[in-house]
Amino acid sequence: MIREFEKRFLTSLILIPLSIFFIVKGSILLIFFLSILFLAASNEWVLMSKKNNLFRFLGIIFLFFSFYSAFFLRDTLGPDFFLFIICVCIFTDIGGYVFGKFLKGPKLTKISPNKTYAGVAGGFILSLIAGLIFLKVSEDELFNSSTIDFLIFIFIISLISQIGDLIISYFKRKAKIKDTGKFLPGHGGLLDRVDGLIFVIPIIYLYTII
Repeated sequence: MIREFEKRFLTSLILIPLSIFFIVKGSILLIFFLSILFLAASNEWVLMSKKNNLFRFLGIIFLFFSFYSAFFLRDTLGPDFFLFIICVCIFTDIGGYVFGKFLKGPKLTKISPNKTYAGVAGGFILSLIAGLIFLKVSEDELFNSSTIDFLIFIFIISLISQIGDLIISYFKRKAKIKDTGKFLPGHGGLLDRVDGLIFVIPIIYLYTII
């Protein structure tokens, strides 16, 4: 488990700063970055859903919409707000992993045998802590709301992220695979790492345009 954690940590040390660089720079660089991620995620989805042409087609359409939504949110609401969304999703994932591994406890669902109630709670706790820290250091006007509203917003993002994780886990279970791919050492496939984000971002996008 320690070796696996080390791989995850080292990969994150590279991936997170790289992602921040492209998000802050925006424009053509961000389009290039999102395009690479879209192609990698789509390839993993095709391999997962190769027995169902309809799921394969709908999944690629959904991924395209999700990555388009990511560009739209970054372009219209700015890098701070977009990084905030990513931060909440990342710490939801970290909280779920750490609390689930070390506290263990009752399993959440058969869809994803490694998910526990402790992991769910950990995801909410770390995402709320990370979100509040982000609020304190950010000067973005988009965060000028009451603390209660902000906490509710973080909770909703974390909840959608965890639901997205379960949805991808369901499809992995149907495909009888452990990881969606080997794109990221220690993390498995790209879809394993962005499963929450690809659901959170389009929902926020739809809320924004409506």
